[in-house]
Amino acid sequence: MTQIRDIMTKAPVIPVLVVEHIDHAIPLAEALVEGGLPCLEVTLRTDCALDAIRAMKSVDGAIVGAGTVLNERDLAAVEKAGAEFVISPGLTQPLGKAAIASGIPFLPGTANASDIMRGMDMGLTHFKFFPAEANGGLPALKAIAGPFGTVAFCPTGGISAETAPEWLAHPQILCVGGSWVAPKGAPDKGKIVALAQKAAELGA
Repeated sequence: MTQIRDIMTKAPVIPVLVVEHIDHAIPLAEALVEGGLPCLEVTLRTDCALDAIRAMKSVDGAIVGAGTVLNERDLAAVEKAGAEFVISPGLTQPLGKAAIASGIPFLPGTANASDIMRGMDMGLTHFKFFPAEANGGLPALKAIAGPFGTVAFCPTGGISAETAPEWLAHPQILCVGGSWVAPKGAPDKGKIVALAQKAAELGA
C-alpha cells in the first residue's frame, strides 16, 4: 500500500494547483510530470476540481491527489474522483479517523505542537506545516519540530523557488508545497516544464 512518505519523497516539491478551467487540467499535469514533478495536489477551491482530478489521472506518470480537504464529505468526494492522496489544511478528529480508516495516504495540516500531538495520538507521523511563512517560517518550524524527532513535514504557504532550498535542507522536511511552478491562467507548457525542472533539481 502506498504511504504518505512515498508521496512526499517522489520529488522535493508538490505543486499546489488551483485549476480554474477543466481544459487546463491535462496540459498542466503533462507539463509538471515532464518537468519531474509527478505528485500533483489539486485543491478543492474551484468548481471543476473533482473533474480536474479525474482528467489528470489519465496523464502517464501523474500521481494525483486532492488538497483543501476539510471534512468527511470532501474525503468521500475526492476518493470517488480517484484521488491517490489527500492533503488538508488542518486536522480534526472526524477527518483524521475517516482518512486513516480509508487507507488513503493522508497529510494533515498542523501549525503548532498541539496539532502534531493530536495527530500522533491517531498514529500519524507526517504533517503539512501550514501556512508556513505566516506561521513564522523556518525558524518557527525548527522550534516546533525539535521535540518531535520522529515526525516529518511538508511546509506549504508562501514558499518560493528562492526560499525552498533553505527549507529542504532541514532533515525533517521531506518536501515543500509550492504554487510557483504553476502560474495562474492557461498553461504555458514550456514555462511550466522549465519551472518544474528547476524545482525537481532542488532535491539533488
